[in-house]
Amino acid sequence: MQLRVTRLARPLLRSLVASCWLFSPALLAETPASHNSGFSTALHDARLVSWHSLVDNSADDDERAQLERVNQFINRAVSFVSDQQAWGEEDYWATPAQTLSRSQGDCEDFAIAKYFSLVRMGVPSERLRLTFVKALTQNQAHMVLAYYPSSSEQPLILDNLNPHILPASERSDLLPVYSFNSHGVFLAKTPQRVSQPAQFLTRWSELSERALADGSAAPSPQS
Repeated sequence: MQLRVTRLARPLLRSLVASCWLFSPALLAETPASHNSGFSTALHDARLVSWHSLVDNSADDDERAQLERVNQFINRAVSFVSDQQAWGEEDYWATPAQTLSRSQGDCEDFAIAKYFSLVRMGVPSERLRLTFVKALTQNQAHMVLAYYPSSSEQPLILDNLNPHILPASERSDLLPVYSFNSHGVFLAKTPQRVSQPAQFLTRWSELSERALADGSAAPSPQS
């Protein structure tokens, strides 16, 4: 479908593709009501174009640079809201395309979007774990993305509460509980896989199927 962009939106869109910090719901509030619908659609598409550009253009970068770019992009492009506010459900896992189309999500959606982004860039999925923690300052359950440079090193934490990527030892405000990826489930105190592979978890499988269907995840290469 061809987009119709108003004269008001056109100059802003050129900046939006390059600067995701402009992806703010406040822009819509400042736009005349007659332009809101078309401008909102253009913003949604611009966010997705920027995300695909980030993924495609960072595939050859070193992994630390990929971590920084993805963490910064998702944290800037998405505003925190509850699943009830975004989806009318108590607990919903959105694909990156869904999260970016609305520019809204909860902590799980931030972490999921970062996971799929990095896997699409070529980061091995076994180095990434979606990690449930207790955020001690907020006294509530929380999810972050953990990146393991190697099996013998402590993970780096990608988080929406703290914009800096830090080693787990420097995140004393987080108490890890368990983590998972496409290879299995891991308890915080047990480095070895302790449960069924994550693909057998109904929720993860359903999310992965939706991500593949809407283009958030790349198809597995055919052998």
